[in-house]
Amino acid sequence: MPIALIDGNNFYVSCERVFNPKLEGRPVVVLSNNDGCAVARSNEVKALGVKMGTPWFQMQDLARQHGITALSSNYALYADMSNRMMSVLSQYSPDQEIYSIDECFLGLDGFENYDLVIHAQAMRSQVRRWVGIPVCVGIAETKTLSKLANHCAKKSLAGADGVCDLTRLSETERSRLLATIEVGEVWGIGPRLSKQLADRGIHSVEALRRADPKTIRREFSVVVERTVLELNAIPCLSIENVASAKQQIMSSRSLGNYVYDLAPLKEAVATYVAIAAEKLRAQGSVAGMIQVYIRTNPHKEDCPQYSKGLTIPLPEPSGDTLYLTRAALWGLRRIYRPGFAYQKAGIVLMNLSDATNKQASLFCTHRENDRLMEVIDRANAIWGRGTLRSAATGVSKSWVMKREKMSPQYTTHWEQLPVAI
Repeated sequence: MPIALIDGNNFYVSCERVFNPKLEGRPVVVLSNNDGCAVARSNEVKALGVKMGTPWFQMQDLARQHGITALSSNYALYADMSNRMMSVLSQYSPDQEIYSIDECFLGLDGFENYDLVIHAQAMRSQVRRWVGIPVCVGIAETKTLSKLANHCAKKSLAGADGVCDLTRLSETERSRLLATIEVGEVWGIGPRLSKQLADRGIHSVEALRRADPKTIRREFSVVVERTVLELNAIPCLSIENVASAKQQIMSSRSLGNYVYDLAPLKEAVATYVAIAAEKLRAQGSVAGMIQVYIRTNPHKEDCPQYSKGLTIPLPEPSGDTLYLTRAALWGLRRIYRPGFAYQKAGIVLMNLSDATNKQASLFCTHRENDRLMEVIDRANAIWGRGTLRSAATGVSKSWVMKREKMSPQYTTHWEQLPVAI
């Protein structure tokens, strides 16, 4: 069965350009939390040699010299634009797996009478017209090969006009193409694994494809063995139409300012619990444990360092924000130490299980606020996250992350909707 991988080009930057056409053709970077480092780069910025993750302060001279526009991450905008893009793409196949905010797989089983390249070009055209996001499409027999085909489409290594269909290549043409691509471009082959493969003489995708799967499994893992099989057009990964429930849910942020006192840390932790608990309920789960952690800035070596976490088992699994908040703050009070400049805090919901099969405790007197949680979730879905929230999350929130260069929330905030004049 052919599989298509559709990926939004420079997605965060493209979302910004939809509502600010003046950014077209100009070098643009989108920055991480607290405007720290580059998490998205336009092609113009990539051409200047700026790498992913480059700190913004290191780009100051280059930004002035080449007129780089820097923007803070506008997550609400990007999520909404992603939903619109995925909705359009869902019309092109009944089998869709949303892999990330800017990527999805489409199963093309039963499309034998279609010209898949023309079908892919129709996807690109409609997403561009209806949403404004440029995308590339890679088509191949497996998910791993379709990711590679998408890479070829983006780099114009094969195919044309943003579409690469590896199923059209002969075996000789495919071998010649894969021999020109570094093994690190394969889905799931990171820098460390690339080096280990290189030590064994495997530098290109073609070399990995020709490797013996059993030997690869013995020297590396079953995951890498499956990668080799997938590169040989033997499917090991299927399209997952329904997203599987997460086994852990984490919520953490770098704080906007150094925090020294317990009170603002409590506000931050309570806020992160609320975000995670909302996601927990959305997937129909409850948590059996919660972990809370705080740390100073490990890169600020001239300051005292401290990092501590604590995992709290719950008497019975819960999805109640208020209950989870009490547990997290109980843990925070036990790991907090005065005299340190805290730079990050976070929580992790663990030991997740299905809420419909929750195992109650004979000795636990806690009662879930199910109706209250439902009202909070519905209100926040309509009027925005934080409309209804626990008082423990605070009011002033001097600790929140800095986003001084953020564009308007064009599609998710009534007062910031774009106006045509």
